[in-house]
Amino acid sequence: MKSILIKDTTREEREAIVRSSLSACGDCNGCDNLGGGSIDEIYRPYIEGEKEIAEINAEYRKGLVGG
Repeated sequence: MKSILIKDTTREEREAIVRSSLSACGDCNGCDNLGGGSIDEIYRPYIEGEKEIAEINAEYRKGLVGG
């Protein structure tokens, strides 16, 4: 399996990683319905190369990420 770390990926690869990882969500965007914010915005810092997915997920679980 290829690394998903920011240092090992391009922006385009990170977009594809987020899109494929969240494909189970379909068009639901249930996180937004639960007050977590839209999927696109939650993972924007990863796509932009600012935060790793693991950091975002940890913040989300602690309630620090949201709309």
